[in-house]
Amino acid sequence: MAAVQVVGSLPSGQLREAPRDAIPEGGNGFRRLSARLCALRPDDSSSARTEIHLLFDQLISENYSEGSGVAPEDVSALLVQACRLVPLNQNHLVSKVSQLIHHLLNRLQVIVDEQRLDFLLAYTISAIHQCSSWTHMEILQALAALVYCNGSKCQKYLPELLGKTGLLMKLSDLAQSDPEVRRAAVHCMANLCLSVPGQPYLEEPYQNVCFQAFLTILQSPKSSDMDDITFCMLLQNALKGIQSLLNGGRMKLTQTDELGALLAVLKKFMFHGLPGLNIEMPMVLYPTPLPQYDGRTPIKPQQSESSASRPTLNKKKKSKVKPKKIQQGEEEEKESSGEIEAAPVTGTGRVNLHEGNTWCPSSLGVQSLPLDGSGAAGKDGVSSPFSSSSWKRVSSSESDFSDAEGGMQSKMRSYQAKVRQGALVCFLSTIKSIEKKVLYGYWSAFIPDTPELGSPQSVSLMTLTLKDPSPKTRACALQVLSAILEGSKQFLSVAEDTSDHRRAFTPFSVMIASSIRELHRCLLLALVAESSSQTLTQIIKCLANLVSNAPYDRLKLSLLTKVWNQIKPYIRHKDVNVRVSSLTLLGAIVSTHAPLPEVQLLLQQPCSSGLSNSNSATPHLSPPDWWKKAPAGPSLEETSVSSPKGSSEPCWLIRLCISIVVLPKEDSCSGSDAGSAAGSTYEPSPMRLEAFSNLPKDRQILCITVLLGLNDSKNRLVKAATSRALGVYVLFPCLRQDVIFVADTANAILMSLEDKSLNVRAKAAWSLGNLTDTLIVNMETPDPSFQEEFSGLLLLKMLRSAIEASKDKDKVKSNAVRALGNLLHFLQPSHIEKPTFAEIIEESIQALISTVLTEAAMKVRWNACYAMGNVFKNPALPLGTAPWTSQAYNALTSVVTSCKNFKVRIRSAAALSVPGKREQYGSVDQYAGIWNALVTALQKSEDTRDFLEFKYCASLRTQICQALIHLLSLASASDLPCIKETLELNGNMVQSYILQFLKSGAEGDDTGAPHSPQERDQMVRMALKHMGSIQAPTGDTARRAVMGFLEEILAVCFDSSGSQGALPGLTNQ
Repeated sequence: MAAVQVVGSLPSGQLREAPRDAIPEGGNGFRRLSARLCALRPDDSSSARTEIHLLFDQLISENYSEGSGVAPEDVSALLVQACRLVPLNQNHLVSKVSQLIHHLLNRLQVIVDEQRLDFLLAYTISAIHQCSSWTHMEILQALAALVYCNGSKCQKYLPELLGKTGLLMKLSDLAQSDPEVRRAAVHCMANLCLSVPGQPYLEEPYQNVCFQAFLTILQSPKSSDMDDITFCMLLQNALKGIQSLLNGGRMKLTQTDELGALLAVLKKFMFHGLPGLNIEMPMVLYPTPLPQYDGRTPIKPQQSESSASRPTLNKKKKSKVKPKKIQQGEEEEKESSGEIEAAPVTGTGRVNLHEGNTWCPSSLGVQSLPLDGSGAAGKDGVSSPFSSSSWKRVSSSESDFSDAEGGMQSKMRSYQAKVRQGALVCFLSTIKSIEKKVLYGYWSAFIPDTPELGSPQSVSLMTLTLKDPSPKTRACALQVLSAILEGSKQFLSVAEDTSDHRRAFTPFSVMIASSIRELHRCLLLALVAESSSQTLTQIIKCLANLVSNAPYDRLKLSLLTKVWNQIKPYIRHKDVNVRVSSLTLLGAIVSTHAPLPEVQLLLQQPCSSGLSNSNSATPHLSPPDWWKKAPAGPSLEETSVSSPKGSSEPCWLIRLCISIVVLPKEDSCSGSDAGSAAGSTYEPSPMRLEAFSNLPKDRQILCITVLLGLNDSKNRLVKAATSRALGVYVLFPCLRQDVIFVADTANAILMSLEDKSLNVRAKAAWSLGNLTDTLIVNMETPDPSFQEEFSGLLLLKMLRSAIEASKDKDKVKSNAVRALGNLLHFLQPSHIEKPTFAEIIEESIQALISTVLTEAAMKVRWNACYAMGNVFKNPALPLGTAPWTSQAYNALTSVVTSCKNFKVRIRSAAALSVPGKREQYGSVDQYAGIWNALVTALQKSEDTRDFLEFKYCASLRTQICQALIHLLSLASASDLPCIKETLELNGNMVQSYILQFLKSGAEGDDTGAPHSPQERDQMVRMALKHMGSIQAPTGDTARRAVMGFLEEILAVCFDSSGSQGALPGLTNQ
């Protein structure tokens, strides 16, 4: 499919000059054949052509195992030599050398260097122009392998490839007669669009050309001369190309028609080949609150293959009967075997899980679902759809096709599933590239709604979750749904169905409420039906996202109760990831805003509710109930029955969480993939931090040595985990003052910051932030030896790396700017005086200013403002006189007045109140600009369209008031006219907020503002005392006006507190 799927993981230091006896057989064979090929000279004789043919065949058939010892540059050199030996008039040899290029680059995972790439690209492009059309497919495959991860190095060939009359544009056109050539050309375009971090993106004109080409392919029907598998591969390549443009190229979909056309084809291909479903979509989806039409052709009952639904719904029988196919555990076999006969998928888009009226999905609730999480019939004899005799396995003898036909059907279903997965992954990239407010215009196109009685339900992401036979596709659909739900609280807040609406139309609020109810119903159905642990984890994460954003106080009761009772059994699931996500979901339920009576009742339930069925036939749940055992007295089972609701017995959820933290891990609860590379990174608790210091010295050294050694690992997952572990170690009190260890750790982290893997760079940036925090902690100790011994060259290196990291993706950038702030705070006068530091300091501050102003994630901007405050704390920096002073203050004042995120505003106001001397605020105009910006920010402190920001209004006003009083306590005589002018215009507003500031107590902000009223009162008194000490010119009224303003504030504050005493020193200043 893709030319080279894992080229990016090629180790940079592969074995090149291994001893003769250590070179694997594959490496020996390659070297022998390469030497023979390099010894040849261009010769047009028949014997020479025969020898070249033979050598190419031997090179292609050679067994290249992993770690064969073949160096990438040797492969590139061989391919250049092979092309030099083959003239373009020899079609058969050109075809063979193209096969060789494709095979070696794929098999050995080689990315060709720029110099040789130039030669090979020129050769393959000329070959397409000059050779017969039957060779084009092989040549295009070679071209795709060459340009993979090399798009930025192909700039000079882009006009010839992607121009109006470019090769790839002509060969990928609908008029192209050969479907295989068309598919290969689209494959080349998709590989060209693939970007590598740190390298230039494809230029915007070419991005648009490729996007339109991919979109045209997705919108066009399958031609009559193209077989189904080739069509699937063509679709996959087009989807992969669009995904690369949205991810790496950072392409923005700004036109409504463009976005609507893409969403229409993505929705169409999400269901491509899904058994029992065939939908027709309009060319463009438009944003609308109403469900949009999607036509479905009726499915004939006799089509047994098309009527196969979710094979996983039979999973509950596995505890009794274990068919051999299930034991193999192969996803491809599950996707393609067609072994389960389900109720036919009707045009309504519902899953028909019931026979007759024994159980109805629409009434899913606590009573209708087994509390132990199993699908088998419970002890009370309630029938379950998952043990119904209607779910039968189809044997090979019942199949309507022969073995050969069955193999083709299996292959076909596998390719169709990959198209569905490609469409979903592309949709996920689309969601990340557009604003949420734009995305929610298409809510009804992808999210289910409760249908009216007798009317069909439109197909949605939940259709895939409930019906798709592939666990991987179901997981992809759930990831997309989670991405849509994430941050949807404001959109969903309009939902309301607490009262019955009897109107001629359905209000939008009721439609959204109906959609929320349907999501609950479908996700709980999927929860019970799922057999794959990985997909089960995604279902629970999706539920947690839904619970975190739904406005339950505006919805009818019982939604949370159903989720609560359904999720309880999964906290004892055998898979650790399922257990973790289950606890996350329970936490989301408990955290629902405005403590709901429904949640309070759930917490008062007996601990055994839903968990006591230890004899359940559910194969996923492990039996131990160690956490339920009471420390003394009667068992919890007995207590829970006899205790009243007001009992002092701790909530079972609290006891569970404490038990998980305190008690040792039991083997029976260990996750099936707990040790997998994809598992979460280990983070030691404070107890373990202290435990390290109690280790013998030799064990401590061993731990450090192993970690520093593992940082050179070629495995990206190991390297990422090592980087994070070093970031934890550097915080250990027993290590952070060890200059050698800190320096070694810094060098290791800086090396990881240059890794190609975003995950490694993100972990390294986090660790660099921790390391620089350690520098600040060490700077605050009485002993100056650490600062004196720490290398200035290493500081320079750290600053340069942090500057580069601040240009990376948000995951890296947020910690890179934190590190920059700490490093600039740490710099000593001896460093700043050196010319080598002057330029790097300027660059560092410009990087921070740029990040403060950029439209990045709010976490990034918050960290940048925090870092700027740290910079201002260094008295050795020329703050106030340096050219960057005004830029830094202007950036912060811009944020404090206009940033839509109030936490970022709070942090910028805190940074503005850091400088401790008047001269550090610069000129009179600069000071006036800061003062006016803070007053404006105070005036706009309640102006927000996002109701979630209102809870930060009080903290924002507190910080701004503190900053204003701080500025008053440093003001000079020349600053007073500006202050007086502002107070004349907005004095009442400022006074009212400062009075609130003085009367309020601690508000939980983390900005360092004084918390007690006494401290705040003292701040105003100090500002008043400073005003009294200013030597103002005769006849100046500004000082008197400002002092009167402060005196009035204190007088009002004292009057309201009931104090009748005079305010000393206020009247005779």
